[in-house]
Amino acid sequence: MRNKPGDPISVRLSVLISALLLLFSFPTFAAGQEKITIGLLPEMNVFKQKKRFEPLAEYLSTRMKVKVELSMLSRYGNIIERFKEVNIDAAFLGSFTGALAISQLGVEPIARPINEDGASTYCGYLFTRKDSGITTVADMKGKTFAFVEKATTAGYVFPLAYLKRHQVINLDDYFKAYYFTGSHDAAIEAVLNGRADVGATKNTIYNFVRKTDPRLDSELVILATSPKVPSNGLCVKPEMASATKERLRQELLTLHLSQEGLVVLKSLGFQRFAKTSKEDYQPVFELSEEAGINLKEYRYVNE
Repeated sequence: MRNKPGDPISVRLSVLISALLLLFSFPTFAAGQEKITIGLLPEMNVFKQKKRFEPLAEYLSTRMKVKVELSMLSRYGNIIERFKEVNIDAAFLGSFTGALAISQLGVEPIARPINEDGASTYCGYLFTRKDSGITTVADMKGKTFAFVEKATTAGYVFPLAYLKRHQVINLDDYFKAYYFTGSHDAAIEAVLNGRADVGATKNTIYNFVRKTDPRLDSELVILATSPKVPSNGLCVKPEMASATKERLRQELLTLHLSQEGLVVLKSLGFQRFAKTSKEDYQPVFELSEEAGINLKEYRYVNE
């Protein structure tokens, strides 16, 4: 008897055929490649960040039959130098560091995550304590501001552009003090525990932290939100072989189609990966210009 469309057997057969077509459509992996090193930014505690991405490295190593290693970029600065001097083949770069690497090194963004809320973008937050009495930029005068790093959109470029929009040109004159926490979760913690009056962070990390710390909802308030910019995408060096690049792209884009891949995505806090390109970074280019930053010439090296 012939199976009707929609019958369990027909559905399973269709899924099997789709999986086989997907498998054989993958480009051949570049011959002679022994390992791929992927850099990670310290958007949260470096040990937590590396642990979060380790299942992905293991998955890619198994699927691509090549060792995929993670390299923690301990600071946001020095990104361009690390790409040039250290044997990093690709990196999950934030929207600003991605725009910087596109402008100065010609890296190619190949995939970016879709977060648990269904978005493949994020935004920056400016926030304060509910009991601070701060509701406007004018209220921030003479206070302490916690930025993240000078090479982050949410943690520096957006707040800088926002402050300039409100006629704050000289940070040294306007604030009692300002400093850089080094990670987004550290900026949240600084304001939460009274070491800063105002902070900047990205909404994805803010939402990640609020899952385990109810104080964010009860004690903090968001003052301003940036335009949406692309989530931390995987950017590959222009020297990477086309076959390797395409295989890596396809492995990420199909991660959600297997049970093993879904486990990896859960550890990352993502739904799946989506295609991305340098055109998606246009909002970052515009924010940088408003902040007075020339991406082609910008240099930021951690001391």
